[in-house]
Amino acid sequence: MSKGRLEAFSDGVLAIIITIMVLELKVPQGTDLAALQPLIPIFASYTLSFVFIGIYWNNHHHLFQAVHKINGNVLWANMHLLFWISLIPFTTSWMGESEFTSWPVALYGVSLWMSGFAYYILVRTLLAIHPKESPLAIAIGRDSKGYLSLVLYTIAIPLSFVSAILASLFYVTVAIIWFIPDRRIENTLTK
Repeated sequence: MSKGRLEAFSDGVLAIIITIMVLELKVPQGTDLAALQPLIPIFASYTLSFVFIGIYWNNHHHLFQAVHKINGNVLWANMHLLFWISLIPFTTSWMGESEFTSWPVALYGVSLWMSGFAYYILVRTLLAIHPKESPLAIAIGRDSKGYLSLVLYTIAIPLSFVSAILASLFYVTVAIIWFIPDRRIENTLTK
């Protein structure tokens, strides 16, 4: 099987997800800058989610640069990842429109946690069909950032019922951790 179709399909889905999110941004009714103030939480949630979608796109691209083959399990693992990422626009919108209240922030965290876990499953599915000495296996290594992300999400979800803003800062922290692309694959492929 060719990985090119999987990459193209994934790119298209992620582009649609970003489009859906931007369409949720509504034009204010007023004509002065004060009319933008109610949109601040909505724009903040959109910005955070845009960064997360960008992170997934970037790392998915890097991941598949080291992949030499795929199979049906990889296709389904990729669809599983896209499913959870496709829920991010809904949780983004709810979180922004509710001005970062507990349940929407918690559900946003669940969508991020499930997306992170689905990415982990995709990586493990790819590793299962590549030799242990393959560039992919060498590049992935221990995946400390992936594990740390899941731990931070796990803490943030229940924390959202104590302080939704603090929980949101955990999500921002994960985005900061991943904002610089994962260089493991690039470094391994250029050796």
